[in-house]
Parts: sequence; structure tokens; C-alpha cells
Amino acid sequence: MLKKNLLLTACFIATIFLNSLFAADKIIKIDGSSTVYPITEAIGEEFQKAKKGEIKVTVGISGTGGGFKKFCRGETDLSNASRPMLKAEIEACKSGGVEYIELPIAYDGLAVMVNPKNDWVDKLTVEELKKMWEPAAQGTITKWNQIRPNWPNAPLKLFGPGVDSGTFDYFTEAIVGKAKASRGDYTSSEDDNVLVQGISGDRYSLGYFGFAYYEENRDKLKLVPIVNPKTGKAVAPSMETVMNGSYQPLSRPLFIYVNMASLKKPEVKEFVEFYLKNVPKLAKEVGYIPLPPKAYQLATERFSKRVTGTVFGGELEVGMSIEELLKREAKK
Repeated sequence: MLKKNLLLTACFIATIFLNSLFAADKIIKIDGSSTVYPITEAIGEEFQKAKKGEIKVTVGISGTGGGFKKFCRGETDLSNASRPMLKAEIEACKSGGVEYIELPIAYDGLAVMVNPKNDWVDKLTVEELKKMWEPAAQGTITKWNQIRPNWPNAPLKLFGPGVDSGTFDYFTEAIVGKAKASRGDYTSSEDDNVLVQGISGDRYSLGYFGFAYYEENRDKLKLVPIVNPKTGKAVAPSMETVMNGSYQPLSRPLFIYVNMASLKKPEVKEFVEFYLKNVPKLAKEVGYIPLPPKAYQLATERFSKRVTGTVFGGELEVGMSIEELLKREAKK
């Protein structure tokens, strides 16, 4: 009887060991945007539940630019991106022999926030934000009353994403007029939680990051409406204002990029199909704006036909509406 029990125990341990080895062999590696991270993480968790632990999904947050560096070296299966791939990244993937499929998965608005104790800012214009953030502001624009004379003679403490972030690229393009053109004397981090802590901890702070992170921390932050340059009306980001195009110029599409070589692994193909099927529901659950059904239909068709490349030509475009995105997607 003892021998039988020992044998059963040994078989049980061996089964667990073999299962763990099997699971370890099936790992889907994803990295990139901290903005897209919550969506992909939520989908990854659901996928792993559905596969009962047989497939592991790892999701890093090295920023859109940092993620593309790994992706174009063939180190990851998918790359999260809060902007389209730029020319230098297209060339890097070409040099690395990496073909890819570009899939839009949701819409996001960049939120500009101040500390809840800030009682002087009720809105900001693009020009005022530029005055705060442009390279010429470094070491010179250091107080609130330099933006508006009636604001406090107090230090302007700035917080924002790091230079590898797609949010950084998009914000600088939309506000300063050139991607990556920014003052350097601000507190930067690829981890949005660090930025939340910074803004919520100082009355004289201001910062920016994806709207979904504001939603998660709205009790710690004060949202600032931005004056739409075309209409002159101050608009705060929300699902409605991002979808109807009134929150400009800080609304943008979000993407995943799929390494074609990784599709030789059945689990990667299955994961992407699962992603496109479940992202409308899960994106909304974690605070993002789902695309219209037509957009997901087009993305699914592109994936099934294995259409490679980008529809953006390596350029960062600001203020693209959902309708414009759909037209672009349909032409590819």
C-alpha cells in the first residue's frame, strides 16, 4: 500500500513538473506602451484563464519606443503602442527582418491634470501648454504667474512620461509642434503611477498621461479642460468627447503590432484572435474608448489576410478622428 501511495505521489509530482515545462514552453512575450498595458494585461489574464494556465502571457512596460526597439530585434511577439510606428522604427524592423501586422485596438485621450488643491486653473490653451513644455521653457518658465499674471508666484512642478513613451511623442507633437521636443527639467517616468503620486503630492504640480490612468485615480487628481483650437471651447476628455472628436488635439488611436514570424506559434495566432474578439468589452472596462464595430471587423480581416506594414507611413499624425482612422484602415 505504501509503495502504491509513493508511486501515485511520484506520478502526481511528475505530471505537475511536465505541465509546468509545457506551460513554460508556451510564452507570449509582449512589451511597449504603458498606456496600452492595462488593456493587454486584462486580455492576457482572461486568455490565460481560458487556457487554464497552459499558455503564459508576459506584458512589459518599457514605453512605445522602448517596446519597438525590442520588437524590431525580434525579442517580442507583440508590441503595445500608443502611436503608429515611425520611419526610424520601420527601418529598424526592416533591418532586423521583422515583418509585422498593425492593428488599431482602442481610442484614448491624453489627460492634463493638476493637484486637487489647485484653485486657479480652470482650463488651459494649447499655447499655454506649449509655453510650459517647449524646450525654450527649460530653466526659464519656472513659476505659475509666468503663464498667467494672476496665477500664483509659486514654483511650476511638472510631471510627464519618459522619452521612450508614445504618450511623450504624441503630446510633444500635438502641443509643441514637434515629436520629442520638450524641456528636460521635469520629473519623468514610464510608470504612470509614479506620475500620479507626484501630482497628487504637490499643490503646485501639473502633469499629463493617458485618460484611463486619470479615471483610476480621479480622487487624487484634478482634470484640466483643454481649449479646442478649432472651436475655442474648453473640453475635458471623456469617452463621449474623444469619440465625437471634440477633445482636440489630445485624442489618439492605440495599437498592437504582431510579429509575423511569431504567428508560426499557434498560441500567438490564437491570442491575437482572442484579443480582437474581446478588446471592445475589456478596453471599456479598464477605462478606454472602444472603436466602432466596423474598425474591429477591418482589423480582423487584416489579421486573417496577414496584411503587413503600417497605414501611417512613419508619420505621427495629431487629432485623427475615429472616422478618419476608419477610412485609412479601409484603404489598406
